[in-house]
Amino acid sequence: MVTLLVGAMIIVAAPTTSAKPAAKPLTAGEQQALRAGLQVAPKGRGIKSKFSLAQPNPYLANVVDVRKVDYSVWNRRLGVKGDLRAASAKTKAAKVKAAGHALAAAVVHDEEEPAGTLGANDSQPNAELITGFGTGAGRNARVRVLGQLTDLTPSPSVLAPGKEDDGQLDRAVDTKISDFGSVRTTGVLGDGPHGKNGDASNDFDFYTLTSVAGSTITLDTSEASTAPTDTVVAVYDAAGKLLASDDDGGTSPASSRLAFKVPTDGRYYALVAGFSGSPFPADPNDSGSGTGGAAQGPYRLTVSSAPADLDYFAMDLKQGDVVGATVTGTANKLTMYRIDGTQMVGNRGVDASALYPPQSPLPGGGNATLAYVTEESGRYAIEVDGRPGLYDATVEAYRPGSEIDRSRRIQTLFLDFDGERVNTGIWGGPGVRTLSPFSSFISSWGISRSEEASLVKKITAGVRENVQKDLIKRGLNKNLAVRVISSRNHADPFGAANVSRVIVGGTSQQSGISTIGISQFIDPGNYGHEDSALVLLDIVSGPAAGEASLNHYLKPSSNRVAFVSRAMSNVISHEVGHLIGNYHTDNMDPQHSLMDAGGVGFANLYGTGPDLVGGTADDEDVDFTVDTYSPTEPFTGKENTLNVSAWAYVRGSRVAQP
Repeated sequence: MVTLLVGAMIIVAAPTTSAKPAAKPLTAGEQQALRAGLQVAPKGRGIKSKFSLAQPNPYLANVVDVRKVDYSVWNRRLGVKGDLRAASAKTKAAKVKAAGHALAAAVVHDEEEPAGTLGANDSQPNAELITGFGTGAGRNARVRVLGQLTDLTPSPSVLAPGKEDDGQLDRAVDTKISDFGSVRTTGVLGDGPHGKNGDASNDFDFYTLTSVAGSTITLDTSEASTAPTDTVVAVYDAAGKLLASDDDGGTSPASSRLAFKVPTDGRYYALVAGFSGSPFPADPNDSGSGTGGAAQGPYRLTVSSAPADLDYFAMDLKQGDVVGATVTGTANKLTMYRIDGTQMVGNRGVDASALYPPQSPLPGGGNATLAYVTEESGRYAIEVDGRPGLYDATVEAYRPGSEIDRSRRIQTLFLDFDGERVNTGIWGGPGVRTLSPFSSFISSWGISRSEEASLVKKITAGVRENVQKDLIKRGLNKNLAVRVISSRNHADPFGAANVSRVIVGGTSQQSGISTIGISQFIDPGNYGHEDSALVLLDIVSGPAAGEASLNHYLKPSSNRVAFVSRAMSNVISHEVGHLIGNYHTDNMDPQHSLMDAGGVGFANLYGTGPDLVGGTADDEDVDFTVDTYSPTEPFTGKENTLNVSAWAYVRGSRVAQP
């Protein structure tokens, strides 16, 4: 098998087949890893598949099986493309257009907190105010923040390697750290009774320390040999609860670095484990409760407990401002806080700016990027965090893309159910392909072809409710305007200005892309108005054994037309959600959202309700709302997809904002 990186996809050369087996249910260990934000796919050697299909960019796609999503590859690829985008003439031109005038030099704000000290700007209430920044008259839309994160960690002492079996809490190696201190040690994963020469259930190494509220426990395996073991690190409390973890946060792809802010005084436990799809012990009080298959080998570990320098900077913003930020230097974490103190979007160390369209002015090209659309006018704050040392953060603010359009054209969303001959390369596919129409799949749901018109009408109405009516009724933008039409009653307008489309039809084999749906970009502020998304139908109309198939939720009691129309309108709206700026939300938490990620929890997006049967009285109306970001992607905090979506569709002509 040969794996190639082409366009926006990982192309896997393998024998083709028309059969698509259903994804196996996730194990308890895999579910725990996903909730902790770790990938469960193998890393670094591509994606093995029985199909000659492109494995889609998981940030843009509604994936079928999370076991085939190698985020470690995609995150590195995004970083390379983000650097290229940041330096491009197209990005500079987009900034000029969004600013409405020749691009002024960014204002430079030097951090006021003296080097080597803490406390001056370490929280939102005492954040340094950046004056003159913003989108109003006389303000500069771009600022560079130059600062330094102070290192107050003491020099580490040497801790002798632990003795096996140290794979459970009551056998943890005592670091002798009491509230403040640091140690450096070495260890080997796989040398204990549960390693390669034992029962192979996975070797875990635990270390223990005490810390106080407000301090930061840091675990770092970056000081590794030339061939480092792929480690995972984690922090547990005294009751055995997993509090935080990290896989690839170190200075090399295999190393880990976790900085955990301590919530309460007490004893904590640090874990070093080998990467696998299920890297944690099922029971931290049982060293033999692993599931096998983890990476093994030597590692070097630094453990510390000390105060950490966090730098906060405040800015006055208007409702609907689109804020972008990036950071270089030693810092690799950015977090945006709402005026009420709520943590909204954060980024744990990935430059995701390559997901923006060419028309977007938002910055990128650093260690981490974020984008945020403000809910109300007021004073917001951004936090800079990461390794100690010097950093250079860029923050920019613009008005939404359609608002700066001087025409009063409203945007059109065209739903194409007729089948298309289309270049799938825009989603990273193999090129021009012919996709079969929506009508070819209706009978697979047990629905008569004679009901096609009614079904398409209901799907279109459902999308219109999600991306137009609900946003007007519940959103914050009082000047929202978007038109939703379909190929059932309208000629194809795609190619005209301000027309985006979603093609609903075709199969994975026809398109050459293994996904349920995929969007061309993620566009906070909606600056690209002629973009495309694709919703494929073979998986959602496949055998009932697959949880991604709508047939999995159809029973004799189901109203089939009602369920299929609701579920399909939600899948389409999910892809539209990307085009207008939304990232994935957590598909395993109680809050169901139109942006819930694929790979697991499909019933949430489909709106089956508690009975998990589609087309019954308890079916759920799933909407854009506030939900946590998907843990497996690098974003943290709460994503207000309702607000982001509402501000994407502003009527043009530079409408005055509060």
